[in-house]
Amino acid sequence: MKLLQGVRTYVEEKNRGGTAYAKGANNLASFCRHVGNVALTNISERQVISFLDGPRTSANTWRQKYNLLRSFFLFWVARNAMPGLPMPPPRPTVVTTFVPYIYSKAEIRILLSTVRSSQARTSCKIEAHTLRAFLLFLYGTGALVSEARRLLRQDLDFKRRVVIVRGTQFNRSREIPIGPDLYRVLRRYDMTDRRKATLRDPHFFLTKKGHALNERAVGQTFQRLRRMAGITRYDGGRFQPRMHDLRHTFAVHRLTAWIKFGADLNRMIPALSAYMGQVGLGSTDRYLCLTPERFRAQLDKLSPRRGKKRWRNNPALIKFLTEL
Repeated sequence: MKLLQGVRTYVEEKNRGGTAYAKGANNLASFCRHVGNVALTNISERQVISFLDGPRTSANTWRQKYNLLRSFFLFWVARNAMPGLPMPPPRPTVVTTFVPYIYSKAEIRILLSTVRSSQARTSCKIEAHTLRAFLLFLYGTGALVSEARRLLRQDLDFKRRVVIVRGTQFNRSREIPIGPDLYRVLRRYDMTDRRKATLRDPHFFLTKKGHALNERAVGQTFQRLRRMAGITRYDGGRFQPRMHDLRHTFAVHRLTAWIKFGADLNRMIPALSAYMGQVGLGSTDRYLCLTPERFRAQLDKLSPRRGKKRWRNNPALIKFLTEL
């Protein structure tokens, strides 16, 4: 069997199983272009290494491509179409030191107040009221930027005040409630004159021309807004504040409020994880380390990093949190 036919069959099998496999299909198509439409039995480890070590490939992307190809080859080895896996040894896992930027509430207000001036130029593709509603949706729900861009009008039920967030990670979609403030923002945006004139596109957030928001345009627009708002990172972080950091900010601000009011974190953190569409609790647990400085010293003292122990297993930490 040739590689191209093998990829088509594999992708069809994935889609038949209900898996969202667009990104995997694109990466396998790139692999086909890289090595050519050769026989599956002729694919060598050297060709796989050449593909994995492509230019501007981060450690995370390398690992994702590695796992993708390994699953693809295992599929055909199990069907006797390949004699073995032409895979190199995996790279050791690199511990990331990246720390997301957590916006203060004052910085959130500055961003929102700067939106009008940042979008005043006629060349801007996104109107001010659209960008403002988009940012408030991210900050008010903790959704991924890609999830917000894909939001459809039919995904908002204003009568029940819920939103369906269509995720791609592990094909997990979720229905989440929205508070009264965010409800008013989204309702007002939905009722604007431009919205009524552009109902041909099913997406909720639209450009001036009535198209779905483009990833690149959204990113460039936000970075211009951030610079005009004067929000800069001075802690030596690798990246300047990003739009995606609004998701982390949502989680940290929520946890901070719960800590302040003495909520039961053993009960609330799993709820926060489900609300944000996260598969496990590990991603949510790490936000505890990003709570404000006045809590951090106590958290570090009471919950040292020892193996794989969890904060909830530390009675002293739980006692501290419940007494705040």
